[in-house]
Amino acid sequence: MSNQRPPASSGEDDRLACFPYGVGHSAEGVCLLVQMGPHRILLDCGLNDISPLQAAGSPPADVVLCSHAHSDHAQGLLALHNAFPQLPIYASEVTTQLLPLNWLDVRPEDVPRFCQALPWQTPIEFREGLSAQLFPAGHLPGAAAILLTYTAPHRTYRLFYTGDFFLSNARLVEGLSVEALRGTQPDVLIVEGSYGTARYPHRRQQENQLVERIDQALAAKRSVLLPVPTLGLGQELLMLLRSHHQFTGRNLDIWVDGTVANACDAYLELLPHLPTSVQNFARHQPLFWDERVRPRVRRLDEQQQQNLGQTPCIVLTDETVNLKTYCGSDPSLWAILRPERLRYPSTVNDTGITGVETYLLTEHNDCMGTNQLIHNLRPQHVIFIHGSPTYLADLAGLEELQNRYHLHTPGRGTLVELPIGETFIQPAPPERNYEGELTEFGTVVTITLPEAIAADPRWQDFADTGLVEARWQGEELVLRGLSQRELLSQSSNAKMPANVDCCANCRHQRGQRCWNPASPLYAFKVTPEGYCPVFEPIEFPTGE
Repeated sequence: MSNQRPPASSGEDDRLACFPYGVGHSAEGVCLLVQMGPHRILLDCGLNDISPLQAAGSPPADVVLCSHAHSDHAQGLLALHNAFPQLPIYASEVTTQLLPLNWLDVRPEDVPRFCQALPWQTPIEFREGLSAQLFPAGHLPGAAAILLTYTAPHRTYRLFYTGDFFLSNARLVEGLSVEALRGTQPDVLIVEGSYGTARYPHRRQQENQLVERIDQALAAKRSVLLPVPTLGLGQELLMLLRSHHQFTGRNLDIWVDGTVANACDAYLELLPHLPTSVQNFARHQPLFWDERVRPRVRRLDEQQQQNLGQTPCIVLTDETVNLKTYCGSDPSLWAILRPERLRYPSTVNDTGITGVETYLLTEHNDCMGTNQLIHNLRPQHVIFIHGSPTYLADLAGLEELQNRYHLHTPGRGTLVELPIGETFIQPAPPERNYEGELTEFGTVVTITLPEAIAADPRWQDFADTGLVEARWQGEELVLRGLSQRELLSQSSNAKMPANVDCCANCRHQRGQRCWNPASPLYAFKVTPEGYCPVFEPIEFPTGE
């Protein structure tokens, strides 16, 4: 950690500064101390170890604001309250109800209700000249973006903190409304950059791709195991499976286990706070637990766990559990799908299990969404947090941002001074473009890149197999590294016995897609073990 100290409360009426105790570069969590004049505000406390906050022996801030209930933003709050019981902690009403899910090792009756609820879009003054206003941020029910306003003797300063935010609507939470933020005019924006400069399809398209993959596994008589975090994604998946036309009315069991089931119960208590469409759905059938309406959704008990896999089903469970608990001695009967984590290493316990696949179902903005928010708010300073350092550096290196804003990507323990109205030179962005050479020789094309590209820590993952895949994207040729998992999957496809009726042995399967117009899978990606009623075997030459 840096030797720089957090800002001290002082009489500097016009000072703005940010000291990160954690910026979410890895699994360290997010915890930011902001100074606005004489006031100190702690934004989130996702630290597993709060000892840095206790170093001075006195409360680290005047007030604490929690953006949402995910552990990387909230898990240190209980310890912080125990250390400084008089320190006021605030969040949205929904977040105050979800927070106890971060401390399941503590009996519910022993978790003090230390967090006070704030209303939406109503400025609340905490101290003279300092107020906060919460805006629904998307991402998770109760998640809030926070506008801090400090009125100094000579002018007013505003700082906007997004927490984790999502502009698009999800199944159980509506996205952040940029329209509602017009006129806020923040001087400083602290924004998450989880996906860096990456772009991805619209969420509905991502959902359809995932549903397609689950449907293929079930059609191949395989069960589906979905390890997920406690809060958020698991409940979104359940709502997706219950309401998507591919599964509505289907004779299928969906089992929910562990803390994911506890979070479902917590969501049911929040029904009046969920979107109107969800409340309407709940008027006709239960939101989660339902044995009457297909697909059936039930808690998994010990008796049912012993029978898992005998008929195709779907199981949602904690991402940290040993997956062999569900797969038994034959994981080949299961399709194991875990969410892509572009920022952090996966915490899924899939040791010794091959064929685990990933899917993309985002709860954060891509580059376009992040830039849309920045350009609408037009702050003087932008601080990027919550992502790998390389991804955040990519964002800070965008010319369209470099030319308009003062950009910061601080590490943990690095004090950021935020002068307003003063002119200073923005440091040159790091070199992120690499010039190479292209050579054609017969039917072979060779692309040569400089050695400097290997200095980027992402290179080890990109080039670990030495193979790449190229595709056209408009007028640009995009290169993508092939992972060891993909190669293993492809090699296992080749071992599919020729006498098995499946997509791998169908004459219409090319490039892992079905090209039979008569098939319900036409133009979709298919798995080798998939099957449809119009299967036609490959005619192998005689004598082979």
